[in-house]
Amino acid sequence: MNVTLDQIYAVTGVFLLIFTVLTLTDKKQSGKWGTAAFWGLYGISFIWGKEIPPAVVGGMVVVMALIAGAKWMGTGDYLSATAEFRRKMADKYGMWLFGPALAVPLVTFLVAWLAPKMGALIGLGIGSIVGLVLAFLLTRVMPVQAFQEGRRMLDAVGWAIILSQFLAALGFLFDKAGVGKVVAEMVSAVVPVDVRLATVIAYCVGMALFTMVMGNAFAAFAVITTGIGIPLVVKLHGADPAIAGVIAMLSGYCGTLMTPMAANFNVVPAALLEMSDKNGVIRAQVMTAVPLLIVNICLMYFLAFPGK
Repeated sequence: MNVTLDQIYAVTGVFLLIFTVLTLTDKKQSGKWGTAAFWGLYGISFIWGKEIPPAVVGGMVVVMALIAGAKWMGTGDYLSATAEFRRKMADKYGMWLFGPALAVPLVTFLVAWLAPKMGALIGLGIGSIVGLVLAFLLTRVMPVQAFQEGRRMLDAVGWAIILSQFLAALGFLFDKAGVGKVVAEMVSAVVPVDVRLATVIAYCVGMALFTMVMGNAFAAFAVITTGIGIPLVVKLHGADPAIAGVIAMLSGYCGTLMTPMAANFNVVPAALLEMSDKNGVIRAQVMTAVPLLIVNICLMYFLAFPGK
């Protein structure tokens, strides 16, 4: 069986369109039309994005941005079970409830290992479907309830759930636009590039700061590595690119821990846990992120320059 990424995207789009239909039929949904339009357009882009002219897709993105900016999205009635019923079911199934969740990474790993041409991303999609099927078999709930809970999560997080996707695309555009060269010129003007430690600090801190702006370490990596990592750390001072690159990426993750732009890591948990402080997750992570960034600087300085 050869599953393609386009097929995984199509399944994701179908789920989003189902959420859209449930939103339209929910009499208690606030911001019904805005919410339905947002998720509907998003679902259409997943299913038919390649067939739709790029200009039209761009227009769809603009409409989604207008809906989010105008705060036309809301929440509804998801027919969720009571807390007492959930506790009863938790006591009944016990640790078996973790089975569907654990199936997702397990299947992802197996697909990436046994079918490397398909890749981990397709494995993640297959694993998610397997986990959903196992959840149905375990709990015996109606499938519509899964869609209701999925819709509840999307509405709780709102537009921010797709922020990482937009930021990754923005990072690609920045790289193509030559932002890396501009970063290199700026760093060279303020950092003594002939001092190895200074370039290492610029690389690691730059990754963290740019990740905080972009909300995505992968997007930041392309720009900062092009502007600082390759010309200064690798070519000028002879760092091992494999070691320096890995540590730089981890430095970017330090920035992920400290920014609301990393919505899937910091905003989503706060929304799902219904925390009163939307930045509570970030506040709890700063005392881990800053020391780890310092450790990364030391690791790169002492490990990425073999024989020097």
